[in-house]
Amino acid sequence: VSRAIETEIREGRGVGEGARAYVYLDLRHLGEEKIRERLPQVRQLAIDFEGVDPARELVPIRPSAHYCMGGIHVENYKTSETSLKGLYAVGECACVSVHGANRLGGNSLTELIVFGKYCGMAVREFVKETDFAQVNESEPKKSEEFIEGLMKREGNENLAEVRAQMGEITWAKMGIFRDEKSLKEAFEELSELLERWNNIPVVDKSKVFNTNLIEVLELRNMLELARVVAYSALHRKESRGGHSREDYPQRDDKNFLKHSLVYYDDKGDLKLDYIPVRITKYKPEERKY
Repeated sequence: VSRAIETEIREGRGVGEGARAYVYLDLRHLGEEKIRERLPQVRQLAIDFEGVDPARELVPIRPSAHYCMGGIHVENYKTSETSLKGLYAVGECACVSVHGANRLGGNSLTELIVFGKYCGMAVREFVKETDFAQVNESEPKKSEEFIEGLMKREGNENLAEVRAQMGEITWAKMGIFRDEKSLKEAFEELSELLERWNNIPVVDKSKVFNTNLIEVLELRNMLELARVVAYSALHRKESRGGHSREDYPQRDDKNFLKHSLVYYDDKGDLKLDYIPVRITKYKPEERKY
């Protein structure tokens, strides 16, 4: 559905431009009674957020990123352990992986309910056998100095502008449709934004409930992760699930039936690695309707 909507927009049959372009959804043929009975939440969302009643008006819609199928690599799905001792990952932040390359609707509950339970059980046993780690006195000081440096930082870049540009780049060049040219451009432009991040000042100097400081920190994390997505997508020369490359439209199990892992090397550059997909009862097959 997302690809169909985006195709309509790209071919000039949508309304507006860029990341804010949309098409209209027409539900009026269903009648008000059926919409109230079968789609009450959809109707209320349209009224609350767009100010339109689907029973009488067209609803503007567009695709939106609402779930991350990758995440922190979980080495043991029975415990949710990661490669860092004492760090466990559960939920949307984790990659177990129960979704493959395309999550089915409702499947995220599995991550929370099933793996949440077994992670909790594993952590309970871990803390019974583990004492607090020895922390060098200089470690907390490094964190304090980093935050103090941010608070004192001067710069002429605007937080909102850099964040908006990041959104435009990720949508236009590494969104629903991708190719080598767009992914290379996205990685380079996101790298430039990451450099510009160093000139974004924390305007609010308060030391209590400073949301401006949080937003600056979050933006750096988002830029780092966006670069990781672009980098791994650039090197995955196939289409699989939510990863759709126009220059490589077919799935390639011979070369890419594997998970992408991205790390920082000793120089601070991104390093790409792979691990095989663990296949048990069900072999991956092409999704057909």
